[in-house]
This record gives sequence, C-alpha cells and structure tokens, in this order.
Amino acid sequence: MSTELKPAARPGAGAPRGGGRRKLTYPVILLIVAGAIVAVSLLRVVTGTNDLTSAGQFSAALAAATSIGLAGLGGLWAERAGVVNIGLEGMMMLGSFAAGWIGWQHGPWAAAAIGILGGALGGLVHAIATVSFGVDHIVSGVAVNILALGATQYLATLWFGAEGSAAMQAGGNDKQSPPMADMPTFTIPGLSDALQSLENHHWFLVSDVAGILGGLVTNVSWLTVLAVLLFVGTFFLLWRSSFGLRLRSCGEAPVSAESLGVNVYTYKYAAVLVSGALAGLGGAFLSISTHFFQDGQTGGRGYIGLATMIFGNWRPGGVAMGAGLFGFMDAMQLRSGGPTVHALLLGLAALLAVLALLRLRAAKRTQAAVAGVAAVLLVLWYFLTDAVPLELVEASPYIATLLVLALFAQRLRPPKANGKPYRRGQGA
Repeated sequence: MSTELKPAARPGAGAPRGGGRRKLTYPVILLIVAGAIVAVSLLRVVTGTNDLTSAGQFSAALAAATSIGLAGLGGLWAERAGVVNIGLEGMMMLGSFAAGWIGWQHGPWAAAAIGILGGALGGLVHAIATVSFGVDHIVSGVAVNILALGATQYLATLWFGAEGSAAMQAGGNDKQSPPMADMPTFTIPGLSDALQSLENHHWFLVSDVAGILGGLVTNVSWLTVLAVLLFVGTFFLLWRSSFGLRLRSCGEAPVSAESLGVNVYTYKYAAVLVSGALAGLGGAFLSISTHFFQDGQTGGRGYIGLATMIFGNWRPGGVAMGAGLFGFMDAMQLRSGGPTVHALLLGLAALLAVLALLRLRAAKRTQAAVAGVAAVLLVLWYFLTDAVPLELVEASPYIATLLVLALFAQRLRPPKANGKPYRRGQGA
C-alpha cells in the first residue's frame, strides 16, 4: 500500500472556489509593483524629498529587508508545519551572538555558519517543548525569547567583557563583541555608474527607477544573494515537491497526514529546526553587516519578521514583499529620518483616501469615514509642520507593521492546524 500523499488528498483541494479570495497572479503583482513605483516617484516630485528613491536608500532597505525576510521565512517554515514560532526574536539573538563570538576570530563566513547553528539550537528547544511535550506554542516562544536574551547578555559579559581576556583586548566589552572583518560585496561597475548618472538628473520616474535599480546592484552583500536563493528554494521545496506537500499537510490536517503514513513529528521537528536556522542567519546578518554583536541588536526584527509572514499570507513571495516594505521603513528612519518620514505623511494620506473610497463603494460607511478623517488629519499635519518628532521617526517601522496588519488581516488564511496540539494516534 502506497504511503505517499496524492495531490487530490491535499488539504482543501476539494473546497469550493466560489466566494473565496482571488489569487494574485504574476501580472497583477507586477502591476502592483509598477503602481507603487509611480506613486513613490510622484511623492518624491511633490515633496522634493529626493532620498525617497535614492540608490543609498534602497541599498540600505535591501540590507534591512534581508534580516527581516529571513526571520519571516523562518516563521513560514514552522507555521506551515503547524507550529507557531513567536520565538523568532530569541533565535535571531542567538544567531547574532554566535556570529559575533566566532566572527572576530574566524571571519564573516564562519560567523554566518555558526549563526545558523545558534538559531537552530533555539529552534530545537522550541520543537522539544511544543512537539514532544505539548507546551502551548505562544508560551514556549516567549520562553525562548526570554532565555535567549538572558543567555546572550550573560555570555557577552563572560566572554567579551572579562578583564584581561583576548576579546576585551581586541575591542570587546560586556555589551558587544570585538569587530570582525567585512563580508565581501559585489557591484556591477558599468551598470552601477550609469544608473547613478540617471538618478542624479532627478527626472520623474526615470531617475526613480534608476535609483531603485542602483541600490540593487551596488555593494550588495553575498549573504543577501544567499537570502534570495533561500526564498526561491523554499518556494520550490514546499510547493513543488512531495516533501513540501507532506510538510504542509502537517500544518493543515496532521491526523489525515498520519493516516497516509507521514511521520508528523519528524516533519514538525525538521520545520522548526529550519525555522530557527533561518532566523539565526538573519541575526548573524545583523552582526556581520555592523561588524560586531551588540546587546539589543535585533531590535524587535524577529517580531517584524513574524508580521511579514502574516502579511505575506504564509507564502514566500508575500513574505519577500512584506520584508521589502518593512526594510524600506527601517532604512528610512536610520538614514534620513525626519524629512523622509514627514514626506510619507502625504503618501499615507493618499493611501487612506483611496481606502476610504473603496470602503464607501463597499457600503462600509463607518470605515470609510474613519479612513477619510485620518487622511485629512495627515494632510493637515504635513502642511502645518516641517518635521515629525524623533520618537515617531524611530517608531515608524513598528507603526507600519501595525497598519499593514490592520489593513490586510481580513484576507489572510493561516494553516488550519497551526498552533493546535497534536498527538500521534489521536484520530484513531
């Protein structure tokens, strides 16, 4: 008797399609991206904030999106197998610390490798607690975050800040590791220079596209390239292979998967270990890009990664788009701060005005009124002020996270068995 899952046995395969969510096709996605570029270009021209589409802005956004995207991809692996992984932040901490510990001694590539192992260790703890012992997934994830924070602070004091130690003599202290060597980057010389020349003209749309493309081909870390390959590989492995079908069945209908011969425990363990490893690589990227581990370095990026996974509807492409959005906001507040965030007030007002019209068309008058009033207030804020408070600038990535989740929550569908306890033979 065959134990392979047939395509027809895929959870939800026989569900009616009428009245469901419309699947985004590649042409639609390209239209959305093109529309976003035109909108940002128009916003740059109206506000005169040229850094909105500069190569430097998008280069920084790509770097910020890498760590966030890897955390989100890690969350996708775990939750597709039915395990909620709110411990992504702690796994990033472990990866960041491990990278700082090894990186100053053996270089950035060794730091990346040990960062993966550090995150996988956190994933193993989470898997043992949730899969083997049935601990509530949220409780276990919070515990992993707390344990990782305490462990990294203690070990940093012990290994980096010990009086007379080699690490302290090399520039470390109880809050950070000694610096490590640079991670190699690549630039496409001729193309990069040509795009920079076009960007400097500040032409509508043409210069904006040149700035965006310039940020993607100038001083790009090889770890970013690896992250892109991991996204592509995740898609093909989880959606184009029998392994991925079996793993996803563990998150949709584990009892049915078990009846067809799938070892649900094995797949859950594998998914959570991969989840931790990807989050650990995201944490390692932070240490490598700044050249050292520092206490508090992750700064909530694990939670933002979790938000990108939800925004992306548990799909690699959606996670990548969410990581790009949050990476842009993170880079914006780090690079240019107040002026750019101030310009975005106008852009956000335009988005809320469109949302108000859509809600009015759908006969949802209360929501339309709230969105319309908010849009008017943002326009007034923009024209009556020249800058925004520093505290708001620093909080802009987190505000963007909340807004995105609030606007897109209704169209999301997590795996059906996500977070639910499973015991072998429970369906017998």
